[in-house]
Amino acid sequence: MKLQRKNRLRATALGALAVSGALVLTACGSDDNTGNGTTGGSGEKSAAASSIDCGKAKGQLRASGSSAQKNAMDLWVKNYMAACSGVEINYNSSSSGEGIVAFNQGTVGFAGSDSALKPEEVAESKKACKTGQGINLPMVGGPVAVGYHLEGVDKLTLDAPTLAKIFDTKIKKWNDPAIAALNKGVDLPDKAIQAFHRSEDSGTTQNLGKYLGAAAPKDWKYEAEKKWPAPGGQAASGSSGVAAQVKQVDGAIGYFELSYAKSQSISTVSIDTGGSAPADATSENASKAIAAAKIKGTGKDLALDLDYTTKADGAYPLVLVTYEVVCDTGNKAETLDTVKSFLSYAASDEGQKILTDAGYAPIPAEINAKVRETVNGLS
Repeated sequence: MKLQRKNRLRATALGALAVSGALVLTACGSDDNTGNGTTGGSGEKSAAASSIDCGKAKGQLRASGSSAQKNAMDLWVKNYMAACSGVEINYNSSSSGEGIVAFNQGTVGFAGSDSALKPEEVAESKKACKTGQGINLPMVGGPVAVGYHLEGVDKLTLDAPTLAKIFDTKIKKWNDPAIAALNKGVDLPDKAIQAFHRSEDSGTTQNLGKYLGAAAPKDWKYEAEKKWPAPGGQAASGSSGVAAQVKQVDGAIGYFELSYAKSQSISTVSIDTGGSAPADATSENASKAIAAAKIKGTGKDLALDLDYTTKADGAYPLVLVTYEVVCDTGNKAETLDTVKSFLSYAASDEGQKILTDAGYAPIPAEINAKVRETVNGLS
């Protein structure tokens, strides 16, 4: 009797697992189902493939650039390669600067950059694009989190002038009066601030510079460049490197994409914008800021103009948009189909939907519709 009961329980558990697995696979589907997915060994199309149009994608596609979008790219690549057998997407998470250099040298199918191409970079891209030039496709949005590690302090508010002075090493202690004034009732320690920044050219650095230059012009006198401009502080490689240092060092502060803070349980700063309440670094609050962006690019270029000085309630102003940089025309024939297929998935409803749980903000629907149209027209 005990053996029979044990077997019944085992059968019930296996049945539950089967149903659970079916539900998980079903959830991977998309409202934007274009078919044309690859088939599995049994000849039946997998649920993952049903949400992605593999088209004529084949072989290996190399890409590189922004480390801020690494966690988003990891999700996209995993889902895409599960759906499209025989295709390998290799994204090298380096930096925006390195990605653009690789793109303009013609060694990658597309590049990820946290800032739009400069005029001189567009001019350089014409060598790689042959009949066209590089354009910016906004694909990933989100807050640039200011992460900190301060034992005993679980909630911290700063404003743009104070952040500027911290990263410019003008404010050196955590109990500085400027910080205390923004955090009444918080027991701030008499501890040295250790500010970390990116060691390599970085679009995330440039976006921080754009925010500080716009919101605290009297306190941040540096041009918004990819290379860290201010003296002092400590450098680390990539968003992952800065996050790792902040995680380890008591008294540290640094900047990186929100997903790094989430994955490593790093506390993040709320920003006092002058609105009704400080804005937390969340995907929802970043979306409120990005939704007000205007397209400033011309032709097929979809570069955005962000408002870093917004005081809208709940809008988190320190945001970035990561662009995928491609040729408008003159893409390499051997990778063009894969570039279009993969980026079409990234810009799809399903591709954008999965960003929120990873700490990113989907691109606003009106702008994203133009991204899809442009991807479809790449040649």
